[in-house]
Amino acid sequence: MSKTVIIGAGPAGLTAAWELARHGREAVVYEQDGIVGGISRTCEYNGYRFDIGGHRFFTKVEKVRELWSEMLDSEFLVRPRLSRIYYDHKFFHYPLKPMNALLGLGPVEAVRIGVSYLWAQAFPARDEKSFEDWVSNRFGRRLFEIFFKTYTEKVWGMSCKEITADWAAQRIKDLDLVTAVRQALIGDLLTRGKVVTTLIEQFHYPEHGPGEMWESCTRRLAEKGIATHLEHRVVSVRWGEGRVQAIVVEDAEGTARQVAGDHFLSSMPIRTLLHAMDPAPPKAVVEAADKLRYRDYLTVILVVDRDEVFPDNWIYIHSPEVKLGRIQNYKNWSPAMVADPTKTALGLEYFVQEHDEIWSAPDEDLIELGKRECQQLGLAQGADVIDGTVIRMPKAYPVYDGVYQDALAEIREWLAAEAPNMQLIGRNGQHRYNNQDHSMMTAVLAAENIVAGTDAHDVWNVNVEDEYHEEVRAEQTVSTSGDRAVPGKVADETISELIEGAFARYDAVALGSAIGVVGALGLFLATAALLLAGAGPGEEIGPNLSLVGNYLVGYEATWPGAILGFFEAGIFGFGAGFVLAKLINFVIAAEEQRILRSVEERAVDLFEGSDR
Repeated sequence: MSKTVIIGAGPAGLTAAWELARHGREAVVYEQDGIVGGISRTCEYNGYRFDIGGHRFFTKVEKVRELWSEMLDSEFLVRPRLSRIYYDHKFFHYPLKPMNALLGLGPVEAVRIGVSYLWAQAFPARDEKSFEDWVSNRFGRRLFEIFFKTYTEKVWGMSCKEITADWAAQRIKDLDLVTAVRQALIGDLLTRGKVVTTLIEQFHYPEHGPGEMWESCTRRLAEKGIATHLEHRVVSVRWGEGRVQAIVVEDAEGTARQVAGDHFLSSMPIRTLLHAMDPAPPKAVVEAADKLRYRDYLTVILVVDRDEVFPDNWIYIHSPEVKLGRIQNYKNWSPAMVADPTKTALGLEYFVQEHDEIWSAPDEDLIELGKRECQQLGLAQGADVIDGTVIRMPKAYPVYDGVYQDALAEIREWLAAEAPNMQLIGRNGQHRYNNQDHSMMTAVLAAENIVAGTDAHDVWNVNVEDEYHEEVRAEQTVSTSGDRAVPGKVADETISELIEGAFARYDAVALGSAIGVVGALGLFLATAALLLAGAGPGEEIGPNLSLVGNYLVGYEATWPGAILGFFEAGIFGFGAGFVLAKLINFVIAAEEQRILRSVEERAVDLFEGSDR
């Protein structure tokens, strides 16, 4: 029986082992850390548990849901979600709640956002190369500057102009300003049941953190005869004659040994893997690997002597005056994450580069930094912090810069030719910002390839054609095969479906929103222009424009009147656009029925003619 050697005991590596065990295949797993789960691990300090970031268990992939249920010994908790953005000394709900954002930003800023959004729709950047281009085209530049720029640059440590649009397209695909506002204002009733699930208000979570699942999986794999060797670092990958032949692993004591196999699955960072190849790959391939960059991650854990600090699961920190990027409240993920219910454990997340100033700082200095920044933001008092520790996670995030795609293509081509019995899986294995469920699916498909003895599944297609899991709409499904989606044959569709597809409906909410925004901004700007221009002696400001007060209650050509008119014109415009779209759709539906009846009558005539 063939043997599979798996590098890495994260979600991808352990899932692959699980799938191979299901089919009675021999496998072994090697992990360089002393804990399983990869970035989905759960760490512990003095009885307090914490994630490496927060890991919600939410997926659109049925296969992954089944695996989670199989692997976890206990039941999931169903947890309420509350996440907010801290910006300009205020909290904003995330996902967007328009009234909360409006009150926090103020009417003037709201108008700037609206104008910026309309400008982006009218004059978008034609060549969407960067993250900045992608977001500005969909949200407007002003909203990009407020709610995307600072945080994103903290995460990646570089300008949003250097981050490719690929990352935005993968992570926030199909979530736009109009959709978010529509969902927040009117919910499912007027969106035909289509829910953008970034807006979900609850999620599943293991009682003792995500690592509980992978610890359970490791135990059960051992019962099936598949061992997971911790603190075993891969120092060499020996290849030749068109295949990988063995790996050399070194344990914690420095003892090295060779492990042969027939198939190999790697979830280690690609750059590290290519440098471990023995003999070394061609110079161009090694240079391509060296172009792949990573962003590292550091968490400062603070134990606060208070039973409640803030209600959120996590908060995004968009304030440039602090280095902190995000803060987790583990007790609000699960009460079992804290050793003492009268205390609170916070995780302060800093996005860094390995060996830079913050990464290399002593733990006690980082704990003091965390205390100062928490107090500066008003989230917790430094004097209430009674304990703390620091966790460092290298290569947590593969970087999507301007060169990674070409580098990855060259590496994949070389591996396909020289090492076809090695498949790359998982986040770092594919240098892709996969989520846990998509990493698991790459492993499932790789294992199925091994069992079937073919390469029928392209593991690189997972999470390429499909939408990012948080944004899937409720009525959509996803293929778990990893193959590209193939359009159905025309013959499979009914005549009515073809006709309906030929007549596009107006989105009543979108048309209403567009007319409302244009009307509101138009009236506000017209009034503002007159007020700023002033009036001559004895003249009334805007006598003609004041006639709008006959239709909008309380409107007059004054600053208070301009603000009141802004809201009234927006509401009136929304209603007018909504009704207009419904009327147009009614006419379209009637025309569809007329055409359908005509087609059916013609079909009957043809049938009767052929029968004669």
